[in-house]
Amino acid sequence: MRLVLIGDGESPHLLKWARALSEQRGVELWAASTRDFAPEFHFLIPEDRRLAMNTDPAHAGGNIAVLTQLPKLGAWLKKVDADWLHAHYLTSHGTLAWAARRGWKLRARIAGSAWGSDILVAPNQGWAYRWLTTQVLKACAVTTSDSEHMSARMRELGAAEVMTFPFGLEAMPRQNVRKQPWLFYANRGLEPIYRPHRVIEVFAAVAARQPEARLVVANDGSLRGALQEQVKSLGLAERVEFVGRLDATSQGRRYAPARWFLSLPQSDSVSVSVLEAMAHECLPILSDLPANHEVLGTAGSLELVQPETLLGRHGLILKDGDDLGALPDRLQMLVGQSDVAGQSVDADRLGAANRAWVAEHAMFAPAVTKFVARLARA
Repeated sequence: MRLVLIGDGESPHLLKWARALSEQRGVELWAASTRDFAPEFHFLIPEDRRLAMNTDPAHAGGNIAVLTQLPKLGAWLKKVDADWLHAHYLTSHGTLAWAARRGWKLRARIAGSAWGSDILVAPNQGWAYRWLTTQVLKACAVTTSDSEHMSARMRELGAAEVMTFPFGLEAMPRQNVRKQPWLFYANRGLEPIYRPHRVIEVFAAVAARQPEARLVVANDGSLRGALQEQVKSLGLAERVEFVGRLDATSQGRRYAPARWFLSLPQSDSVSVSVLEAMAHECLPILSDLPANHEVLGTAGSLELVQPETLLGRHGLILKDGDDLGALPDRLQMLVGQSDVAGQSVDADRLGAANRAWVAEHAMFAPAVTKFVARLARA
């Protein structure tokens, strides 16, 4: 089965898909990138099976330069003669796959993988985005989604078949570091959609009551300068550390000692960062979004976290109207009593339950195997 990935070859998410698909028996993997390719692609897909269009698309959209590459892409795909075009992020790369298939009369069918904002944000930006998203979804024989909430939205917009599975972990990380009870970690992008100002605001409420509280902020973005000024104005410069973008190994070293993980975006599907944090036995504090409720399940409500429910998923959904002054007490209630060394036995058990749930329900390779089997049956 000849399958062409169409997406951003510099994205770690597309690379993750490429790694998983390259390990599937019976798949001949090709790839077309609107940018260049990350170096790791050279070990996964031979150069003569890759097309780099070398554009520089912006995350905010309006990328006419990408559409100008359509003739180049269409001609290349005509020569490849693939069975499947697998487009990632539907309002850009899905559009390219749809237009190329129509314009060059390709026999390939389209599989589309939604990433989040292409379904939850873009169609709400105007009739043109909604129309385009609908056309792409209708053109896909199979689509994938990482949350039931997003899957339902895709069906509303015209998707015929949606496979729902987490964009999970490739392997379970080691976790043999003792947790620091009041260490918080956040690593979403420092951009408005992820609301990093809210992260600082929430941490400040805890820090006001807990002298031991510390926050590590990873990743980067347009708001970094403003966030550093916010931290300084709150008198928290000695308690908040900005560490920039980190590789996977460095990320693991930051997850490992953190008891709490903060992720408070205004729109999101199931975040792989949240799954990574749970695999490292962190307790997530998440914004009030449908996909976050899916991740935490019934144990997402603080009132339901009792010793007898320790086999579930554990953390806290933080609503925008919640009293942040009460947050330290709520977190203390969640983790329960401490032992003689000051470590919370309940918190360790809750973290271990989170890790066990990820191992059973959120691994990526088994889901990709089912996805490939579905394409093969078609």
